[in-house]
Amino acid sequence: MSGLAAPVADDALARRNTLLLAAAQALYSCGITTIFVTGSLIGLQLAPSEALATMPITALVFGTALATIPASMLGARVGRRTAFLAGAVFGVVSALITIAAIVARSFPLLLVAMSCFGVYQAFSLQYRFAATDCASPAYMPKAVSTVMFGSIAGSILGPLMVIATKDLFAPLEFAGSYAVTAALGLVALAVIAQLRFPAPLHGEAARAAAPEAPLLETLRQPRIVLAVLSGVLAYGLMNLLMTGTPVAMLGCGFGVDDSAFVIQWHALAMFLPSFATGAIIAAWGALRVVAAGVLLFALAGIVGLSGLAFANFAAGLVLLGLAWNFAFIGATSMIAAESHKRLQAANDFAIFAVVALASLASGSLLATWGWAAVNIIVAAAAMAWLALLFVSPAARAAAASR
Repeated sequence: MSGLAAPVADDALARRNTLLLAAAQALYSCGITTIFVTGSLIGLQLAPSEALATMPITALVFGTALATIPASMLGARVGRRTAFLAGAVFGVVSALITIAAIVARSFPLLLVAMSCFGVYQAFSLQYRFAATDCASPAYMPKAVSTVMFGSIAGSILGPLMVIATKDLFAPLEFAGSYAVTAALGLVALAVIAQLRFPAPLHGEAARAAAPEAPLLETLRQPRIVLAVLSGVLAYGLMNLLMTGTPVAMLGCGFGVDDSAFVIQWHALAMFLPSFATGAIIAAWGALRVVAAGVLLFALAGIVGLSGLAFANFAAGLVLLGLAWNFAFIGATSMIAAESHKRLQAANDFAIFAVVALASLASGSLLATWGWAAVNIIVAAAAMAWLALLFVSPAARAAAASR
C-alpha cells in the first residue's frame, strides 16, 4: 500500500507547484511579451543605426545564455524557490533600468536593462523543469505543458498592456509599459514565495539520491542530440522571424498597435495549444509532435514570402507560434524525461546562445536583404530539419527507443 501512496503524494505537491509556477510564468510572460512588442521599436529610436534595432533583443538573449547555467547551479545549491525569487528581482530591476534608458535616451543603458531581463528569463526557463521535480513520469508532460500554458496571460495581456500604457508618461513612449512590468515583477515575487520543494541535498547525499550519468555521456545519446538540436532550432527560428516582425511591419506602413496585435496572436499560438500538447505527446510521441512543428515552421516562412499585407504578417506569426509550441514542448519533454539537471542547463544554454545570434542576425538581414530573406532562411532551415528527422540515424534510434 505504501508503494502506491508515494506517487499520489508526489503528484499532489507537483500539481500545487505546477499551478503556482504557471502563475509565475504568466507574470513573466507579460514582461517578455512587452519586450517582444517594444524592444526593437525602442531600439530603432535609440540605436545609432537601423541595423542595430534588434540588438536589445540580442542583449536579452545574451543575458539569458550567460545566466542559464549559473541559474541552474544556484537552484541546486539554495533551492528552486530562493533561486526563482532572485530571478524575479532581476525582472523588476530590468524594467526600472529600461525606464531610465528611455528618459536618458541611452542605447547602452537599454542593452543593460535587456540583459537583466535575460537573467530573469534564465530563471523562468527553469519553471517548466521545476514542475517535474516531484512529479510521477506520467504527470511530467502535463506539468510541462501546464506551466507553458500560463504564458497565455502574457499573450493576451502583454500587447494590450503596451497599447494601453505606451503613452502613459508621454512624451516618454513605452515608459508606462515598463512601469507596469516592474509592478508585475513584484507580484511574481509574492507568488514564487508560496512554492514548496524538498530541501536540496548536497555532496554525496545528492549524488546518492539522484545519480546522474556524466553529461558528455548523456549528450552522446542520439535521442538527446535530437532533442537539444530541436530545441535550438525551434527557439532560434521563432526568434529570427518574430524579432524582425515589428520592424518589418513599421517599414510597410503599419503602426505599433498593428504589430502589437500580430505579436499577441503569435504569443497566443505559442501557448494556447499547451493545454493539449502534453496529451498529444503522450498519444503520438514527442518525436512526431516535433515533426509536426517543423512542418508548421516551413509553412510560416512560405506565408511570409507570399506578400506584405497585414494578413501575411498575422497568419505567418500564428503559424510560427504553433510551430514553436509543438517543436519546443516536444523537445523539452524529451529532455525532462532524463531528470538530468546539468543536461537541462546545458540544453537551455545551447538554445539561447543560438537565439542570441538569431536575434542579432534578424536586424542585419532586414536592413541588408529585406523581410523576404528572413522568411527564406526560416523555410529552408525547416526543410533541412525535417529531412534530418526522417533520415538521420539519430532519429531512427530515437524512434526505436520510444
